[in-house]
Amino acid sequence: MTQQTPTGRNPMRWVPSLYFTQGMQFFVVMYLVAFPLKNLGVANDQIAHWTGLIGTAWAVKPLWSPFLELLRSKKLIVVAMQYLGAVALGVLALCLHLPAWFAAVIAALFVIAYASATHDIACDGLYMASLDNERQARYAGWQGAFFNGARFFMIGCVMKVAGALEGPMGIVNAWTLVFAGLAVLLASLATYNAYALPGSLSTEHSELTAAGIWATTCEIIVEFFTKPGIWLAVLFIVLFRFAEGQVQTIGPLFLIEARAKHGLGLSTSEVADIYGWVGSGGFLAGSIIGGYFTAWLGLKRAMPVLILAMGVPNLTFWYLSSHLPTDLWHIGTAVGVEMFGYGFGFVGMILYLMQAVAPGRFQTAHYALGSGVMQLGFILSKTISGDIQLAMGYETFFLWTIACGVPAFVLMFFVRIPGKAKASTAPEAVPA
Repeated sequence: MTQQTPTGRNPMRWVPSLYFTQGMQFFVVMYLVAFPLKNLGVANDQIAHWTGLIGTAWAVKPLWSPFLELLRSKKLIVVAMQYLGAVALGVLALCLHLPAWFAAVIAALFVIAYASATHDIACDGLYMASLDNERQARYAGWQGAFFNGARFFMIGCVMKVAGALEGPMGIVNAWTLVFAGLAVLLASLATYNAYALPGSLSTEHSELTAAGIWATTCEIIVEFFTKPGIWLAVLFIVLFRFAEGQVQTIGPLFLIEARAKHGLGLSTSEVADIYGWVGSGGFLAGSIIGGYFTAWLGLKRAMPVLILAMGVPNLTFWYLSSHLPTDLWHIGTAVGVEMFGYGFGFVGMILYLMQAVAPGRFQTAHYALGSGVMQLGFILSKTISGDIQLAMGYETFFLWTIACGVPAFVLMFFVRIPGKAKASTAPEAVPA
């Protein structure tokens, strides 16, 4: 018999829809929107600048997360942010038809991003409050599976539909229909979650005060930045993702760039097949195997291999840009290898945050701060990637990203990395 939460609700009635919705909003902003912008003629540097700036929402969310405790109902916040995201997606669809469409699209994306970041805080809080420790562990796999299921859906399904519609309808009308459809889907999920999630939509004033929360927040931040070796650790975190942020931003744009401009010239539909299914599958496989590999060796011994794995995407895209293959099987295999390396190596940073940065009196809060630093490092490299690529060209740019991975490898020998833990488990595969 399936066990229930203390509230009497089966977690399988709400965990899948909750975390699919979380992933859906994230992947719209950080992955999906780059493709219509590219197809509408926006330059790589502008795409990188704006999506990078918008992505800071997930980096700075620890700054306002404590104040959400002033509302007792996490469910109310979750459902409200899902409806807000749905409205913003509908507005995004209409923005494509405005004279100043680019500025309007960016404004809509800002709303979606900050609604999604706020949703993430309440979403994880609801999960932890509704399940005891045993059930949290039991359903963590489903949590990660449905978050990453949104990646498959966005890139493998939604992009496929957009690619099929672009020919007969045109780019603007095709993506208008796609974003409108996503708005309806998100609103439907919000309506279901209003019913299915544990807890109440009503709220009451908490005994907590804003002044008390602010004092605790300051204490958490001060203790984080006074930890022994923390500044070297922060530098390591930023450098670990410095090459990744550039490749993961420019790589997909290179796939659809015209061959006359030294890209691979793939259609939106072809990218959906290759990056959505082969790439996402490679990422999940790499994440799972990387987790067990690190559990077997321990983080300290595994870290050199994990950092080298983070260089596989850089090497793979340099190979593609220098050979410019035309065969889809050839390209698909390369992308599968690229994403496998990415997923395998990224495990290293998640475990480094958990085992080297977070431990202490405020472990959960310090993990959130470490994650914020990690995201800021990713955003920094993402934001400048377009300028560097336009200045260098694709082949030299991807060669440059290989060199960008060297500093993190060197710094690894100077930061404290824990050895093999007494009990290790593979982390869920959730990208930044």
